[in-house]
Amino acid sequence: MAPPQGQMRPGRQLAVLGFIFVVLYLLVFFSGGAKGSFQDRLEPRLGLDLIGGTRVTLEARNSIGGKAPTAENLEEARQIIESRVNAFGVAEAEVVTEGNRNIVISLPGENRNLDNVGNAAELRFRKVLKGADGSGTAAAPPAATPSGSAAPTPSGSVAPTPSGSSAPKVTSSPSGGQGGMAPASPSATPTPSASASASASAAPSASASEEPVSASIEEQRKAVEQKVGAAAWQAANGLQAPADLTADPSLADKLKPFATLSAQEVAVLSAQMQFNVPTIGCTQLDARPPASISDAKQQVVSCEGGASKYLLDQAKVLGTDVSDADAVLDQTNAWVVSLDFTGDGQGKWTALTRESFTNEGQACDATALGQDGKCRVAVVLDNKIVSSPEIQAVLTGNSQITGSFTQKDASALAGQLRYGALPVTFKQQEAQNVTATLGASHLRAGLLAAGIGMLLVIIYSFFYYRLLGSVIFLSLILSALLVFGALVVLGRQIGFTLTLAGIAGMIVSLGVAADSFVIYFERLKDEIREGRSPRSAVPRAWMRARRTIISANAITLLSAVVLYVVSVGTVKGFAFALGLATVLDLVVVFLFRHPIMTMFARTRAFLSPRVSGLGRALPARNQPTQPRNPRAKEA
Repeated sequence: MAPPQGQMRPGRQLAVLGFIFVVLYLLVFFSGGAKGSFQDRLEPRLGLDLIGGTRVTLEARNSIGGKAPTAENLEEARQIIESRVNAFGVAEAEVVTEGNRNIVISLPGENRNLDNVGNAAELRFRKVLKGADGSGTAAAPPAATPSGSAAPTPSGSVAPTPSGSSAPKVTSSPSGGQGGMAPASPSATPTPSASASASASAAPSASASEEPVSASIEEQRKAVEQKVGAAAWQAANGLQAPADLTADPSLADKLKPFATLSAQEVAVLSAQMQFNVPTIGCTQLDARPPASISDAKQQVVSCEGGASKYLLDQAKVLGTDVSDADAVLDQTNAWVVSLDFTGDGQGKWTALTRESFTNEGQACDATALGQDGKCRVAVVLDNKIVSSPEIQAVLTGNSQITGSFTQKDASALAGQLRYGALPVTFKQQEAQNVTATLGASHLRAGLLAAGIGMLLVIIYSFFYYRLLGSVIFLSLILSALLVFGALVVLGRQIGFTLTLAGIAGMIVSLGVAADSFVIYFERLKDEIREGRSPRSAVPRAWMRARRTIISANAITLLSAVVLYVVSVGTVKGFAFALGLATVLDLVVVFLFRHPIMTMFARTRAFLSPRVSGLGRALPARNQPTQPRNPRAKEA
């Protein structure tokens, strides 16, 4: 027999809830990313505060009007920061954007100092003064051997000048189409010997490398001096040019301890020592901490291609002087990088190209000249040289970097130039370092707190509501299963991680769920006291309590959304977990709690005050009540 019109069908709602469970746990066990044993597939993705590791949240800020950077700028920043983090050599490092301002760095299982990785990418244009072998071996520079060929190539690796037409060059934006790809003249610069380097060593400004250093740097240098020994330190200080170790074999033994220095220790040495000591190689120089050579007023040492190291002049042009950079095809259908400068930047760039083109004061050593005998300008980003084109003319307008670029190479270089020009800085909002032991302790404490909270709610519900307490118990179990399955699926699909703050959000949601029980059951008692039978009181109590339950959960959900939007880091995890648990609690309220109450109302146990937990509400309905006006509309 069909139920009367308007009567609910609890079986249908319970079937819908069962269908949701089936679909959810099919996703848990068989969706993309599910692998390993069934036990492994039931593991949610845990945050660093539960398994140990390092987490840093950086906020990207734009100096123009305080506006958020564009998505493209933030992504470029993320890629550069990711390369910095990967330089630590850790596995499973994760660098992601969060919202339109934040970049979150996570190193699971690793405790590292990430204070410097958020430093803004610092782009510098520096004139190349000298070149040397950067392999860190004891190879001696060969003697100069001029050649009549169009592009003489130095022997050995001491002279790192690129040869052939592949060497990048900087020219003005062409109106004709030469594009800076003219062949080298027969009088190309011969490879210099070490003595040639020494003769030119006085040319660069001495004051650039004589800047006073901080006390902390001096202390670190003294520690390095003690590590390498007095003899090695004295020998390194006496070098005026890259040492020829074959001419003095004893010098090789003295300088050998410098090869054992870490990148951090090499970073505190003076530029002249980093350049002149041949046992300091590009492997150490490239791994220096971020911003090690950021001072624009100092001469610095940097590497290109991991094999050649250069002594570079002060930075006369900065990344903020570049207004735009694009990878374009020139008139010969070759890929080039087009550079546009700001108003002040154009004047600085013109002055730098003038002194480079004319080799003003013979500042550029023969080892630093390009194949056409002109000085080169190194484009330095984050301690490394990304390109070192030869200056082909005094450039007073837009410029081009030419060479044997592929589209990918030209686009990558243009992106690096553009990013260096962006006025974007990063402010550290949050930093966490958690050991694996402490993380496991946090996980146990969080689960224990959640278990105790749920147990207290269940004990109170059975004590106060008796049979109705079983409804509360089953509802909480179903909500927990829904939340757990959702956490596993969301961890695979969108990368959501369960943190200690997330566990706290779920514990808070227990209170929200308990409130909805109290509202419903107390309203049910009120209906019975007014003289209605338990069966008729259940749907009426539901109709009146439903609006209050929805309003209370909506306020909680709105609070969680606002908190998620305005917060960063682990607070977002708290807000997300609270909102997720609140939504799933509403699902259980509509698809389980009300249907199961309708089914309980049809049982004989429900009519017993001692069993049902309705207390004195049932006896009260048998007491005489004041007659009511049958025409009065019920509230």
